[in-house]
Amino acid sequence: VQLQASGGGLVQAGGSLRLSCAASGIGFYINRMGWYRQAPGRQRELVASIAKDGRTNYADSVKGRFTISRDNTNDTLYLQMNSLKPEDTGAYYCSVQRNVFGHVRDYWGQGTLVTVSS
Repeated sequence: VQLQASGGGLVQAGGSLRLSCAASGIGFYINRMGWYRQAPGRQRELVASIAKDGRTNYADSVKGRFTISRDNTNDTLYLQMNSLKPEDTGAYYCSVQRNVFGHVRDYWGQGTLVTVSS
């Protein structure tokens, strides 16, 4: 499994960014896919996730502003981020959880940096 995240950058508060995560080798045993972020000096936290049945889950801090989606035709995960705030700054990581006959494993991509200026 390989995950390649992209789309980060510098944006002013109130602006938008769209993150992409291209997945390869993930197969058919996906539990969920998600985006996490880690701000300097803080622990990594869940931003949004999408389960194999399409159900989505969001951190309270991003509800109504971020949208997670998945394109199954090309195994790409997206995170549309609107109304960005300085506190959204951090490294964003995509993750895939697979469950292969009871063996659960999480895979991580490299981070893509999002910086929101005030």
